Amino acid sequence: MTNALTPTTVVQGEVVVSDNPSALLTTLLGSCISVCMFDPVTQVGGMNHFLLPGGGESHDGTAMRFGVNAMEKLINGILKAGGKRDRLRCKAFGGAAIVPSLGRIGHENSLFVRQYLADEDIPCIAQSLGGTQARRVRFWPTSGKAQQNLIQDGQAIVRQEEAYNRQEAEAERRWAREASSSIELF
Repeated sequence: MTNALTPTTVVQGEVVVSDNPSALLTTLLGSCISVCMFDPVTQVGGMNHFLLPGGGESHDGTAMRFGVNAMEKLINGILKAGGKRDRLRCKAFGGAAIVPSLGRIGHENSLFVRQYLADEDIPCIAQSLGGTQARRVRFWPTSGKAQQNLIQDGQAIVRQEEAYNRQEAEAERRWAREASSSIELF
């Protein structure tokens, strides 16, 4: 009897970790980055999907859309599931320049993930970063196998990233309005 694969889509701001041999993690990327990380000995792995480099706290609950936060949650999730830090390996995807209004965000995301992995001494054994095409990524977290398909027509990604950009701008405006009318008490 064979195990049927259980696909899970990882969207912007999510991190999924699994030790289930029938798990399959998938995502669709434009300028975003997805890191597929795994421990080949304990056969546990996971995928994140982040939109912006850097990190920090977010006033509206979108902290996981930042690279630093998404990377920390992925690493900690794998370690909590039994992985060992010195055995972690990863594959990185995304960072395309497909939405002109986002400027160099794909490039900045690519620079961020390379530097983060170097600083954390986590080997990136494969990468497909940059370019101008969207990517569909499939990852089997227990084996570390990853598959990428370049997407010729990335209009769905363009619409998704532009909508998110508008949503973020509105959230910033709303936060600024609320902050200007708040009073800080000591």
